[in-house]
Amino acid sequence: MGIGDKAKHTAEDVSGHMKEAAGKVTDNEKLEAEGKMDQAKADVKKAGDDVKDAFDK
Repeated sequence: MGIGDKAKHTAEDVSGHMKEAAGKVTDNEKLEAEGKMDQAKADVKKAGDDVKDAFDK
């Protein structure tokens, strides 16, 4: 996988953490849940990248 894809997935993960934190601070459960979803999506994408990298070797 390219570095650009990994950077996008990391950015999505960081964004998710920020949303979750903002949701906790403002007591906004919807925003907190969105942050957790973004993190989960990023984790799945990162895992897919790792699998692709393993087959490229």
